Amino acid sequence: MGTAVAQAGPNTFAYEVTITNQTLAEAFTPLLAVTHSSAIQLFTPGEAASAPLAEMAEGGDIGPLRALAEGAPDLVAGTEATSGLLTPGKSVTLRVATRPGFDRLSLVGMLIPTNDTFLGVNSIELPQTPGEVTIMAVAYDSGSEPNDELCANIPGPACGGVGSSPNAGGEGFVYVSNGIHGIGDLEANKYDWRNPVAAVVIRRVGR
Repeated sequence: MGTAVAQAGPNTFAYEVTITNQTLAEAFTPLLAVTHSSAIQLFTPGEAASAPLAEMAEGGDIGPLRALAEGAPDLVAGTEATSGLLTPGKSVTLRVATRPGFDRLSLVGMLIPTNDTFLGVNSIELPQTPGEVTIMAVAYDSGSEPNDELCANIPGPACGGVGSSPNAGGEGFVYVSNGIHGIGDLEANKYDWRNPVAAVVIRRVGR
């Protein structure tokens, strides 16, 4: 288990967030956690993905999305991220901090090998008292790249292909992913999944 730590001040609330990969053969790229107000969402199912979200979903790069979040201090309390791949059956814990008025948590990270699928926890209300809640997180498709399942278009150790592919087309909107179908280079009996793909345990651990 790895840990990324956020520093909490006297007017902040601290939480530990533990993510467990429940898939058979999909890995999660670095995960980005954002604490924010209810006025924003990192993505909206049924609507087009932002360019930073699409870049994360296609190539695993959380940098642009993190920069976008951190550029909105009136809406975002803070960001934290894991490092490396979270492989099947493994867990990682990060520590996030927030402050009054910023009571939501969002969490995203790409699933590999896929074309543009990501783990998404979308604006979950953080527990306001000590204790924990468990969220069963599903995988979403960003709709920004065709799901050809060809390794040439999929990054990561299983395929080694190209990640981000701007203007490649796709479904045009974020939707709940329907998995791997074995139409390209990926075997469905190995890489397919049924949602949820992860358990996310959120614990309030301090003021």
